[in-house]
Amino acid sequence: MTRAEPNFELRGELGMMRKRHVMVALGLVCVVVMLTAQLECHASENVALGRAWPSNQQVSIDQIDHHPYSMLLAKYTDATGMVNYSAWKASKEDMRTLDHYLQTLSQANTSKPASREAKLAFWINAYNAVTIRGILREYPTSSIRDHTPLVMGYNIWDDLKLIVGENRYSLNQMEHNILRKMGEPRIHFAIVCASIGCPRLLAEAYTADRLEQQLLENTQYFFSDQSKFHADIKQKKIHISPILKWFGGDFGSNLAQRMKTISPYLPDPESRELAASGTASVSYLDYDWNLNDQAAHAATK
Repeated sequence: MTRAEPNFELRGELGMMRKRHVMVALGLVCVVVMLTAQLECHASENVALGRAWPSNQQVSIDQIDHHPYSMLLAKYTDATGMVNYSAWKASKEDMRTLDHYLQTLSQANTSKPASREAKLAFWINAYNAVTIRGILREYPTSSIRDHTPLVMGYNIWDDLKLIVGENRYSLNQMEHNILRKMGEPRIHFAIVCASIGCPRLLAEAYTADRLEQQLLENTQYFFSDQSKFHADIKQKKIHISPILKWFGGDFGSNLAQRMKTISPYLPDPESRELAASGTASVSYLDYDWNLNDQAAHAATK
């Protein structure tokens, strides 16, 4: 009985398989290394606004002065909420004033007692001021969505953070973890993500003593804009901003409740009656992500 002759063909196939396995393993190692490097780069791209204050210098939200920010808004924001980013960025003095205001917001200690109105005004102003500063950091730009990648890289909604007391808050955290939990759906007509599809940016800061009137007026203004709301009374159809779809739960547990919630703010009696009836069909309008930039808006006219 003789030993079998070696199968050179099989030996060659096994060798090729081992080589392929090695190549695949090396490829996976390269991918892991690249992803790790990208994640480290992503982590290093966090941008902090404001400053850290010693605990003995922190104050109640009630004590934060929004007047300097209000002066800036009056100077660079028009009645429709469009912003003169170009002029604002060109002014070193006003850029410093904005940065100093953000440092003032940092002085707030959220653990200290404060009125609900002051808290709402504070976080609305914080969201809007951080957004403006984030856009000015990137300007010239055409849309905030150019700075919100889905996978890797600096994301303005997550990586631009405001120091407040002992913590840092991103725009997403301000909106979803703080403002939306305060039970005031009209915040969606006050916070502005620097886009034309957003509510208008008020040309003044929100303040505790005027908060109710400011929210009322800006909500009414939002629904008076045909690009954000219009109704076909005869057809019983309502066409509305997708804000009411994205954040529908903040306005009610079902569509009929949501339409009833917004009905008092609609521009005419017929629209208010239709929305309150719960019988209208609802469709959502396109959202305009173009920057709320005075210069760009003037160029399209």
